Amino acid sequence: MGTTDRFSRDEVQRILGLSPKQLDYWDRLELVSARKDQGNRFYDFRDLIALRTVKQLIEQGIPASRLRRALAALREKLSQVEAPLTELRVLSDGKDLIVEREGARLEPLSGQFVLNFETRQLDEEVQVISERGADEWFALALDYEADRANRKTWAEAIHAYENALRQDPQRTDALINCGTLYYEQGNFEKAADCYRRAIECDPQSGLSHFNLGSVLEEVGQLEEARQHLRLAVRLDPNHPDARYNLALVCEKLGGFDEAREHWQAYLQLDPGSPWGDYARQRLAARTAKSAGRR
Repeated sequence: MGTTDRFSRDEVQRILGLSPKQLDYWDRLELVSARKDQGNRFYDFRDLIALRTVKQLIEQGIPASRLRRALAALREKLSQVEAPLTELRVLSDGKDLIVEREGARLEPLSGQFVLNFETRQLDEEVQVISERGADEWFALALDYEADRANRKTWAEAIHAYENALRQDPQRTDALINCGTLYYEQGNFEKAADCYRRAIECDPQSGLSHFNLGSVLEEVGQLEEARQHLRLAVRLDPNHPDARYNLALVCEKLGGFDEAREHWQAYLQLDPGSPWGDYARQRLAARTAKSAGRR
């Protein structure tokens, strides 16, 4: 099941055990509505998560009409949250409804933040309704990340990746993707932490070594950057970007012979690259300097 999958009403009813009347009622209440594309109606992966959450909340005793008021209040109070049922952690004891986001708990209708459930004397058997597995969080993160032009969704993607990692700390794909988002935001410290954790999980991941080496080069830790980029090239000799970055670092450290080797390898691997001209300039400059010493 992928993030770009489309599900018909029949498929949704079969997957979640819903009736047509339930879907129609929740659509009228604007809890979860089918999407439209060229006259076709469908649900996507996030809608399935939202529908499952609605079903579980109602089964726990939360009336659909009250849930509608709660979601309307959330959209008003948390304007940056576009899809509360998929972006927020929803908790209920069958009577009270509370949402959690980034560690803060909020009563939707009153707008009051709640420090913990004990202060409100809620039943000890409060159930986490919208608990998701690592695969679901990862898929949700990919869905948010797909809209690369909208940086607003990047924070939601990071949040989803981190939830996936809480479920499964050994997911190198989540660590690498999350680190890349931090890197693109300029948060090199958190990016490096993600990549180091990915290497701990899989020391043979050339991509993790490449990413960490690139971050370390950005922050001026050149010798450690060279070590990781060398490992990246050793693990994947045909990775052109690793060759390019390693050549840059080697030049900064005065390792011109090694840099020449990697410039040449880069041009063999990706001769039509937009950065190929720079690589040729560096090779020509070193050749000219070598000739001048004779």
